[in-house]
Amino acid sequence: MQIDGILTNEIQLGNKLGVCISENRRSDFALLLSMLSADPLDFAQFHLPYEEKKPAYGTQADNEDLRLKLGAGPLQALAVKPIDFLIGAENAAMVQEQGLAQLKLQTYLNPEPLAIRDDKDYISSDIISNCNLNVQKRYFSQTEPLSHLSMNAAQFYNDLTHPDLHRPLAVTQA
Repeated sequence: MQIDGILTNEIQLGNKLGVCISENRRSDFALLLSMLSADPLDFAQFHLPYEEKKPAYGTQADNEDLRLKLGAGPLQALAVKPIDFLIGAENAAMVQEQGLAQLKLQTYLNPEPLAIRDDKDYISSDIISNCNLNVQKRYFSQTEPLSHLSMNAAQFYNDLTHPDLHRPLAVTQA
């Protein structure tokens, strides 16, 4: 049995796996399976023909009209555009000064973003450390080295010296 080229998925084999099973050739079957790629992204079911999908609920304008008709609140952002680590401190101060009802009202009127980071390529170091070495190597080869990243040092220093960041947390009795 000869196979031309590199095997990545089972479609390239055609019916050879089925023939090996029906003729009880275990060694050929095991050889063919071992030659297939171990990466799930190479599996045939992930290489489907591309179809352009239409939005389920129409355009953005239709969604805004629907929000107005239903009386729904403002759209909740997915992430903060400038990273703001003081959201929790501001919420704690609001609960302490004005109560939990005011915080709920403020959240309903101006919903907070769901995440702090607005970086779709960010992967936590805990997740990377749990991956196998091949995946870690691929990830680190794609990311930029730290020496090439630009940083606004003045703004970072101003954020660190902001008085709200160093304000002690207060415990209140309910």
